[in-house]
Amino acid sequence: MNMRRQTPAATATTSNSAAAFPRTRMRRVRAHEWSRRLVAENSLTVNDLIWPLFLKAGSGRDPVTSMPGVDRLGLDAAVEAALEAVRLGIPAVALFPQTPVHLKTPDGAECTNPDNLVCTALRAIRKAAPGLGLIADIALDPYTSHGHDGLLEDGRILNDESVAILVAQALVLAEAGADVVAPSDMMDGRIGAIRDGLDAAGYSHVQILAYAAKFASAFYGPFRDAVGSSASLGQGDKRTYQMDPGNTDEAIREVALDIAEGADMVMVKPGMPYLDIVQRVAETFRVPTFAYQVSGEYAMLKGAMDNGWLPADKTMLESLLAFKRAGASGVLTYFAPAAARLLRGE
Repeated sequence: MNMRRQTPAATATTSNSAAAFPRTRMRRVRAHEWSRRLVAENSLTVNDLIWPLFLKAGSGRDPVTSMPGVDRLGLDAAVEAALEAVRLGIPAVALFPQTPVHLKTPDGAECTNPDNLVCTALRAIRKAAPGLGLIADIALDPYTSHGHDGLLEDGRILNDESVAILVAQALVLAEAGADVVAPSDMMDGRIGAIRDGLDAAGYSHVQILAYAAKFASAFYGPFRDAVGSSASLGQGDKRTYQMDPGNTDEAIREVALDIAEGADMVMVKPGMPYLDIVQRVAETFRVPTFAYQVSGEYAMLKGAMDNGWLPADKTMLESLLAFKRAGASGVLTYFAPAAARLLRGE
């Protein structure tokens, strides 16, 4: 048997050749779909979604022109949407009203009317879909004639007087069946006052989702169109109570205060432009931390999708997965039903 003897030179060449290639190849675990699934660090499920619904007086649906695919819903349509959320496995819906103009006043008194749009919808949805989580927004801007989240006097937002009305609003929402009240107004001290008010009235079981770090953002425009506060606000802005987009340490202080005052969960708003805040809040406090993929984010992505500039399904799911990667417990998103259908394979 003739066997060639390998010379030292040949051995050195083979060794040098092997050393030229990496022993650690990160691509190996990406080579197959099954292995990518096994090593995935974050995942998105239907359980991560909260579906915001806009309410209107009357019945049927009215499209929100600045948010393609999103409608304002009359009571019948809101109940239909709630039942669809149940079918899709979406855990909760969040309700926001377009208050008729003739019911708007400087003090936003309609927010404490037990028969207002939100309270009426809460009762109807609770009856039709008893297991669905119901989140009710607390703020005055859909109800005030000036479009601000608090009482306005001589160009100044009154903090403590506004908080008293917010507490009254929380009580009528709890009585109507809200599982969660979500103060989005950014008044100082309102979480503690609402918690005390709910507990004293026998609603200690009602959760508080605090919009703890809500920034004075340019991404809210389509939402204000949807609830009708844009025309009321006009050229005004909310920078005296919503946060400066340049601040991060302040966001941590705001969240810490809301947790200390009794918030069960906290929110960062907007979402995608503030993923650094989401991550910092989630890592600092280890409490349920939510993010709101706000109307401007939705409109921006949806416009690109509808024009064929971005692949719709992949872009939608990737944008939502980014929130999970940053540490969010869940996401309020207008994509919720479409994302749920994709995640369920429908």
